[in-house]
Amino acid sequence: MTRIAQEDLVQSLAEAFQSISHHHPPDFVRALRSAWARETHPPAKAAMAQLLVNSRLAAQGRRPLCQDTGVGQVFVQLGCGVQFYRRDGTPPRSLQAVADEGVRRAYRDPINPLRATMVADPLGRRTNTQDNTPAVVHCELVAGEGLDVLVVAKGGGGDVQARFATLKPSDSVADWVIAQLPGMGAGWCPPGTLGIGIGGTPEQAMLLAKQSLFEPIDMDRLQTRPPADAAEALRLAVYRRANALGIGAQGLGGTSAVLDVKVRTAPCHAATLAVALIPNCAATRSLRFALDGRGPATLEEPSLDDWAGIPDHFEVADALRVDLDQLDAPQVARWRLGQTLLLSGRVLTARDAAHQRLVDRLARGEPLPVDLRGRVVYYVGPVEAVGDEAVGPAGPTTATRMDRFVEPLMAQAGLLAMIGKAERGPEAREAIRRHRGASLCATGGAAYLLSRAIRSARVLAFEDLGMEAIHEFTLVDFPVTVAVDSQGRTLHAFSVLP
Repeated sequence: MTRIAQEDLVQSLAEAFQSISHHHPPDFVRALRSAWARETHPPAKAAMAQLLVNSRLAAQGRRPLCQDTGVGQVFVQLGCGVQFYRRDGTPPRSLQAVADEGVRRAYRDPINPLRATMVADPLGRRTNTQDNTPAVVHCELVAGEGLDVLVVAKGGGGDVQARFATLKPSDSVADWVIAQLPGMGAGWCPPGTLGIGIGGTPEQAMLLAKQSLFEPIDMDRLQTRPPADAAEALRLAVYRRANALGIGAQGLGGTSAVLDVKVRTAPCHAATLAVALIPNCAATRSLRFALDGRGPATLEEPSLDDWAGIPDHFEVADALRVDLDQLDAPQVARWRLGQTLLLSGRVLTARDAAHQRLVDRLARGEPLPVDLRGRVVYYVGPVEAVGDEAVGPAGPTTATRMDRFVEPLMAQAGLLAMIGKAERGPEAREAIRRHRGASLCATGGAAYLLSRAIRSARVLAFEDLGMEAIHEFTLVDFPVTVAVDSQGRTLHAFSVLP
């Protein structure tokens, strides 16, 4: 019998969530460096360069890789010979309560506070729980006297693109997976890993897909030998076909949207073939530890040697510098699709809730709390600032969610351009064309790098919305890519959005 103090599990969980907030796993860094070296498409290569620089800066600064610091997910393998206790003699708490306390401590850490994402009452007021609880806990009872834990911080951009289908036994899994990818867009922030769960029941398949994502990236080795079984053959086929689609990093085109493909299987009913697909984004965050009753886990963070040779700043030789305070429509009309811009000057921020309030006021004929004429809006909800930071990590959210607001804000309020991640749908592209504006892509998953280009921040409106309030940022050389130009042409040519 192994006796494990629940306080040790709480501490280990809190330290693990803190560590993965600012450290990519080394296998991901190696895979990303390899993909960057192979890439020849300039916008995609620039995006991956930003991800690599961001990864190094976050590890050095111990600040979040991405402003979406994720849903706290805990996968536990609990030995039947383990007994939990509490050092103060009170009865042990539920595993859910222990995991929640670990998440609460990590996300409220005063030195490195993480953005709370979880909302209660999903069909009602959707009130933020303020501490990122509850954790999502999966527990498997296994033989033995050990406790093995996988800690994951999974951002919304990946899970929102999860797919499931029950195929016929004779159907091609590879064909189904490849058919899903264009419709998933770029909101999952590629490059990353695809997890495929096959067999079992529907809920089993989804869990298999999720768990497969956190196996070590080994596609480079797999490609050097013949596949050992059908699962490896599927991995190779999907990897090659997925990258041949030309989606590329951040959906900007190129050859490396997918760094690896993972597959887990389970026995299934003879008449069915359950298949689940879940992507993991460029903010890959996971860590494993074990407890044996001798105290909290000793977590070994990756060595900074894993980032050797990666610069601590992003540069692109032919970038166009843009003064946002002097920006006008003729300048926007000259921007070229795929061009890298370095933005300086004042920009406004707004996400879903602020956009809805702005459009509601326009519909009622009421004045707006901020003047949008000739302005650029950045779709962002930053992490809380610490120390001398103007703002915490502040990467883009998915632009597609704001598509329905583009026409009223451009037509009635005079908005000139927008910054986000991923593609724009036909409705937004047509509004951009009609009003001769533009949509710009900032690199999703490069939040700490981007925040260093923000020199000041102040709230202008809707302070009650917290991180979704309208801020005004002052930027210096903030890197973006022209994703939709003034003629409505899009760099995300792969998209099949309706």
